[in-house]
Amino acid sequence: MGVQVVSPIRTSCQSWSLSHQKLLTWLSVLECVEVFMEMGATKVWGEVGRWLVIALIQLAKAVLRMFLLIWFKAGLQTSPPIVPLDRETQAQSQDGDHSAGSQEQSYVGKRSNRVVRTLQNTPSLHSRHWGAPQQREELGVTPTPLGLQETIAESLYIARPLLHLLSLGLWGQRSWTPWLLSGVVDVTSLSLLSDRKGLTRRERLELRRRTTLLLYYLLRSPFYDRFSEAKILFLLQLLADHIPGIGLVTRPLMDYLPNWQKIYFYSWG
Repeated sequence: MGVQVVSPIRTSCQSWSLSHQKLLTWLSVLECVEVFMEMGATKVWGEVGRWLVIALIQLAKAVLRMFLLIWFKAGLQTSPPIVPLDRETQAQSQDGDHSAGSQEQSYVGKRSNRVVRTLQNTPSLHSRHWGAPQQREELGVTPTPLGLQETIAESLYIARPLLHLLSLGLWGQRSWTPWLLSGVVDVTSLSLLSDRKGLTRRERLELRRRTTLLLYYLLRSPFYDRFSEAKILFLLQLLADHIPGIGLVTRPLMDYLPNWQKIYFYSWG
């Protein structure tokens, strides 16, 4: 009976991937529960507890992202940290492979549409990944190496929530300083990354997402309280009154928007 020898280099690569994946998992969990934790802290401990929980979550997320950026060279970090499995795309690709006569890499359940790997294509235990083939492909994509300018830009993006919270504590929620400081940091980060070439498809989508999220500044206090709120509610009411059927959407949105705007992780997360 033979003895399998595991290379030290291979073992270190596996531990690196495991640690990297753990950080991504913890970051994903925080992003999934942050709104629930904020609302729960408000109900149990009031405003003081709410802001304490917000600060702790943002600090934890910033530390995890900085570890990914500096220690693991994760490059431009995307949101969500772990790509959700696109089962429809996976099923379509499987149909295409099957029609081309190639060997099937996975099986799609007829009732559940769950994608599972076939036994014939199961790798060895040491290199086994428990996700679907699409997840393996995503993990196999090497992040684009960042230079000094891009690293500074990504560091600014990571630090922006902490700078915003710090400025809120110094100048208060009604001050324009936190709003302006946050906007300057976001725009500066995007400007430093705008000339970067050779990004992967997911990294390009992330830059587009960050650019689109600049529109959130219209819904963030104090700009929302002084300028946007009245105009947005007036427009929604106008649509509800003059376009048949649109009120089924706009009226619930009018009731929900003030509550959404009060949740920090909805508007500033």
